[in-house]
Amino acid sequence: MASSLPSNVHVSKHPCLRAKLSQLRSKSTNARETKTLVHDIALLLGSEAMTQLEIDNVETDETPIGYEYTRESIDCSKITVVPILRSGLGMVEAIQILLPDPVSVHHLGLFREKMTLQPVEYYSNLPQSPEQVAKLAIIVDPVCATGATACAAVQSLRDWGVQKIIFLCVLGAVPGLTRAAAEWPEGTQIWAGGVDEALTDKGMIKPGLGDIGDRLYLTLGK
Repeated sequence: MASSLPSNVHVSKHPCLRAKLSQLRSKSTNARETKTLVHDIALLLGSEAMTQLEIDNVETDETPIGYEYTRESIDCSKITVVPILRSGLGMVEAIQILLPDPVSVHHLGLFREKMTLQPVEYYSNLPQSPEQVAKLAIIVDPVCATGATACAAVQSLRDWGVQKIIFLCVLGAVPGLTRAAAEWPEGTQIWAGGVDEALTDKGMIKPGLGDIGDRLYLTLGK
């Protein structure tokens, strides 16, 4: 299945991630457990995805017993994390933990219109000053189903001026991942914790995870 995906889509093979994803799929997993599992999966997935970041040798420092060493770090000043509201918020802390220094967080509010399944943007706090444009944007959204929301987010960030995008999702469907990967293939790398083949007629991944936003925030049955 993964072999049929575009070359800029990467699927985790981490056994711990796969086990946690199986736990997350269960309808018996409560909101607190869902939050923890989404965080843990994002931490594992983010650590795989960010092996591509470059190390900067910034300065020398001294160890507690008096030996000099070169401090290795990552320039976080031009990295931003972009959660897709609402469920993407559940992945933000994991990425903040992974990076060695604080990074900006800019939110995108997108929802799928129920009849057309097309994305509608209702919120964006991307700064308009050219000096504040990030070089790398890390988009976090637990589910990539039809791919429409992912494409809209990629396009927004590309229009903003980013040079590269890493898109992280806990679970993706083959049609959605393929669609998202084609939006800006030379600038976007997509990392998925797992992949399911198909969608329901309502655009939900099957067997999937259900509506992660509803599961995180106990708004089931709204």
